[in-house]
Amino acid sequence: MAEAAYIAVDWGTTSFRLWLMDGEHRVLAERRSGEGMTTAAETGFSQVLEAHLAAVSAGADLPVIICGMAGARQGWVEAGYVDAPAPLAAVLDGAVRVPGETRDIRILPGIAQRAETAPDVMRGEETQLLGALGPSSTGKALVCMPGTHSKWVNVEDSRVTSFASFMTGEVFDVITKHSILKHAVAGAEAFDASHPAFQAAVVKAAAEPALLTSLIFTARSGQLLHGLDATGAAARLSGTLIGAEIAGGIHAAGRRPDLVRLVASGRLQGLYEGALAALGLAFETIDADLAVRQGLAAAAQSLFLSHARMPA
Repeated sequence: MAEAAYIAVDWGTTSFRLWLMDGEHRVLAERRSGEGMTTAAETGFSQVLEAHLAAVSAGADLPVIICGMAGARQGWVEAGYVDAPAPLAAVLDGAVRVPGETRDIRILPGIAQRAETAPDVMRGEETQLLGALGPSSTGKALVCMPGTHSKWVNVEDSRVTSFASFMTGEVFDVITKHSILKHAVAGAEAFDASHPAFQAAVVKAAAEPALLTSLIFTARSGQLLHGLDATGAAARLSGTLIGAEIAGGIHAAGRRPDLVRLVASGRLQGLYEGALAALGLAFETIDADLAVRQGLAAAAQSLFLSHARMPA
């Protein structure tokens, strides 16, 4: 077995992912749990991390590089923000060391857009961008990063020039659990991007995003008047929110892109691929898990392993 060189951690609000990595940036072991920032703030960030390090038999001298909500104001240690426009490599220079720990633990900063008319922040996605595009990419890219708070990011010559957040995932969760529409989707089965209600809703919402809240209500009225079932209602709601998000992302970018770089994995990958295809938008998918590992690897390379070789 190859010798471990460092630990990479993606610490979200509700999720925790850890990889034991060798000097060639290959995964030797992996840990996943629901011990995100919300849980760790109560039980202790150091305790959560050390329990997972012990589970993968990580040596006491191994350094740790972390991205995500552990660096938020309410996290372990505030890592602050790099101000956009900013080169992706700037997040490497802004890494903050956790005080009072015997091992070298660094947390990467987020990126802030401080324009008064469009204030925005990202934390964790900057590391995915670094891994997906690299610190020295050329040309223009429009990157879509689906999630609880999706990001649409303009990158030019490896500089983040602007971005916009969309609360698509959270809005879907709130509506289906805490609004009148929870009755419309009760008992809904799993669906994918091929569902006709999803496809139609994507196209409708992208064409008329100003009608968003009206279109959302049709998940209920469609049941009452047209026999829409629970699965169809959930598919319609999902398609409506994603379609409006795509329209908003393109509007914020100021141009219809030749290609959307989609950084996603799992079920969201399939839904967004289907939505982009329904709208006739060309896209290239980059695995989100791989992107964050590559971004953390770039940080480890810069901070800990300057003598090592990055993978091709």
